[in-house]
Amino acid sequence: MIIYGVYIVSKSGGLIFNLDNHVPRIEHEKTFTYPLDLVLDYDSKKVSVAFNRKDGINVGHVLVAVNGIPVNGITLDDGRDVKTTLEAAENYPINLKFSRPKTTTNEKIFLASMFYPLFAIASQLSPEPKSSGIELLEADTFTLHCFQTLTGIKFIVISETGLNGIDLLLRKVYELYSDYVLKNPFYSLEMPIRCELFDNKLQELLAQVEKTGISNIDK
Repeated sequence: MIIYGVYIVSKSGGLIFNLDNHVPRIEHEKTFTYPLDLVLDYDSKKVSVAFNRKDGINVGHVLVAVNGIPVNGITLDDGRDVKTTLEAAENYPINLKFSRPKTTTNEKIFLASMFYPLFAIASQLSPEPKSSGIELLEADTFTLHCFQTLTGIKFIVISETGLNGIDLLLRKVYELYSDYVLKNPFYSLEMPIRCELFDNKLQELLAQVEKTGISNIDK
């Protein structure tokens, strides 16, 4: 049982908490001949694929190693410039390792703000009045589960596909939020959650769920 992450979205649509619990590191390694048939973008912070795809390496994937040497920004650990290295024909054949980029905090905030209107649209599209909105969103590689409280706060869990009983986990997360966040005299509603005790209890809960299953949460 794999839980990828937990997110809490305020009633106004802002991301106030996120926890990356189990983020799979997807890497693809391939030996290339000259000239390189991938178009790369050399940003100041990373080297990424801008055009073309090959053997699982897609647009947006980030270069993490050249011939086993880690890449830091646009330079290798041995000090060489990545662009210069890849443009020199004498360095080929060359082994390149690419990885799916990590989601940044700003990207998570943006995605949370996008989910808010989607949730509202789903409620309006419902043929029945007072629809609860999106509770379950299934994709081929993950499932999104959402529980909205009476006050409009949304608790979101991203998990692997085919899991049952996540609604119980969502309500347990809500209980932890009520006990360790709302009862914290230093916490203000709608503000980002900075509560170490809540973080620790949530991580303990997710570890228990992945180890023993959702049915044993309260045992």
